[in-house]
Amino acid sequence: MNEVDRAEAVRVTTLPNGLRVVTETMPSLATAALGVWSGAGSRHEQAEEQGLAHLLEHMAFKGTSKRTALQIAEEIEAVGGEVNAETNTEYTAYYSRVLGQDTGLALDILADILTEPTFDATELKREKGVILQEIGSYEDTPDEVVFDMFMETAYAGAPIGRRILGTPKTVKAQNRASMRGFLDRTYRTPSMIVSAAGAVEHDHIVAEVAGRFDGFGRAKAIDAVPALYVGGDQRRPRKLEQSHVVFGFKGLSWADPDHYAMHVFSNLLGGGMSSRLFQEVREKRGLCYEVYSFFSPFADSGVFAIYGGTGDAQLEDFTPVVLDTLMAAAATPLEAEVARAKAQMKMSLLTALESPGRRAEQMARHMLAYGRVMPRTEIIKAIDAITVDDVRRVGHGLLTATPTVSAIGPIKKLMPFDAIAARIGAPTLPRA
Repeated sequence: MNEVDRAEAVRVTTLPNGLRVVTETMPSLATAALGVWSGAGSRHEQAEEQGLAHLLEHMAFKGTSKRTALQIAEEIEAVGGEVNAETNTEYTAYYSRVLGQDTGLALDILADILTEPTFDATELKREKGVILQEIGSYEDTPDEVVFDMFMETAYAGAPIGRRILGTPKTVKAQNRASMRGFLDRTYRTPSMIVSAAGAVEHDHIVAEVAGRFDGFGRAKAIDAVPALYVGGDQRRPRKLEQSHVVFGFKGLSWADPDHYAMHVFSNLLGGGMSSRLFQEVREKRGLCYEVYSFFSPFADSGVFAIYGGTGDAQLEDFTPVVLDTLMAAAATPLEAEVARAKAQMKMSLLTALESPGRRAEQMARHMLAYGRVMPRTEIIKAIDAITVDDVRRVGHGLLTATPTVSAIGPIKKLMPFDAIAARIGAPTLPRA
């Protein structure tokens, strides 16, 4: 085994089959958080498979060759533990929280649901119905739908822009063969991580993992289709109390050294009560209840966006104020604002690392993105090194590509797309 010792009690072992195990012992804790992260998410689906990664996550808990769905739940809850999963754009995670003495059981269950799922036809039919209800419920939540609209528009035609839940048509079309095919094609040990934090002992975790995950392919999975940002405009008039609007821009990837500076810019612009958007749009003008900005980096791309929910009577004034605030922040970030945004980032980072669940997740994501766990001292140093000029540069860079606008609700008064692009000096869409 190839083992690498890390600072801060982080240890990494690569098993002979390519599966990497990363742990951090947190001596003061009695509980452990652990899980399996697969570098396969919704962007790894084929067009006809849309929603399959999410369906697979659901079906993993619906029975194996050794355990029924009820037995899975009963065994983990008998020791006071819990088990769950989530599907993301770039990865899927299956995780558990247990007492330190029960990590072996948790790993056995996680390995079982991933290596021995039965994909029972009756369970599959039932779970499809559950997901169709989930899709219906989601459509009734406009402040979530608008983000899917945003991604669909920003990455039009690319898998990364598709909805994680899929569509009713694509979900209904899935079967045991399609799930097995996706699992075999994308769940490969070189792109899978077992991560554990809390009351864990590295060698014990490695011993429990060894041999339990030999059912996965050892060759590297096929790379996802590149994420090509294009920008554009998607509006959906609907009778609602509020207009939900997202103004988005091409961001940066995890690999770009400026991605920390973009996080700082996002905090400065719309990351808290002292941010420019909150103060200018809500506090001074009362144009909305909720407004914020966010930055989401991916392996090969990224998006930066501003969200706001506002009433029909305020929408006409809301848009220019938001855009002008964005431009002002990009042009003249202040030293005090940058320092405050950096402090927010460090506080958020260090607070998260006090939770074993968040720590296990961060280590897994680091391993998938960078092939190593970045020490917190290295991250803090990178944040501290960010200057006002760095923040100004990334802020200005946002305005150099065609923007993305998505909106749902009573949106007749929303500024036309070309006018939005013109106001911030960004390129508009090419004419057909």
